[in-house]
Amino acid sequence: MKTIRLLAFLLLALPMMSACGAQGEEAKEIELVYVVWDSEIASNHVVKIALEQAGYDVTLTSVEQGIMWSSVADGSADAHVAGWLPEDMKVHYEQHKDDIIDLGANLEGAQTGLAVPTYMEIDSIEELSADVVSTITGIDAGAGVMMTTEEALREYGMDDVTLSASSDAIMTAELGNRYAAQEPIVITAWQPHWKFNSYDLKFLEDSKGIYEANGEIRTIVRAGLAEEKPEAYRILDQFYWTADDMNEVMLYMAKDGMEPEEAAEKWVNANQDKVDEWLKGV
Repeated sequence: MKTIRLLAFLLLALPMMSACGAQGEEAKEIELVYVVWDSEIASNHVVKIALEQAGYDVTLTSVEQGIMWSSVADGSADAHVAGWLPEDMKVHYEQHKDDIIDLGANLEGAQTGLAVPTYMEIDSIEELSADVVSTITGIDAGAGVMMTTEEALREYGMDDVTLSASSDAIMTAELGNRYAAQEPIVITAWQPHWKFNSYDLKFLEDSKGIYEANGEIRTIVRAGLAEEKPEAYRILDQFYWTADDMNEVMLYMAKDGMEPEEAAEKWVNANQDKVDEWLKGV
């Protein structure tokens, strides 16, 4: 009789044990969203490796900038490490700030603006006109730097200059073509970015202070992440690196032709001590 009761108990308990196991596995899954800029491709693939070292199954999902913010705010994604603030993505931040957790800077000294090759003679946005270039080569239309550039065109009275939307990849390809021919080009730019290591570029002076002069890239997570996935939360909270670190990964991709996973792995292998700092307490 005892044997029968024990077997009955085990049969009843098995589904519950399986469910608990499934919940445990689910708690070790995490999704990061990011915009398809080389800077964010670099940071997300490095963070992915750090989370994997802690046993997480990490999904990286590339999205448009507005969705990057809204998906963390509504909980459909867990986090992003691409909050260019306080200026560049301020519209999205203000819209969602009550529904997200801002963990602060993971990189400091970020800058956005309009940039030109150093062989061009202009040094400030005031000098920009259709006589210099009629079109500013931009990136994706929803990007913060694009919205800021539209504001700059209005504030500086550049009615004869237009802003052309494209992508990070198309913009840098166009820069490379114009640079090789020593032709004029004005681009929407941000730093860190590998193009500043590969070409002699300069930001145009922004006397009106419209662009990000000394900003930061912040880590943003969804509400409840600390309680549901405390180890992932801790790693994301402790994630911090420098512009040189980010540029190194980007150059592996842009100049050495590495895939993002390979570039991130190479950087981590050479900088495991930094990654260990992010993993402290996990």
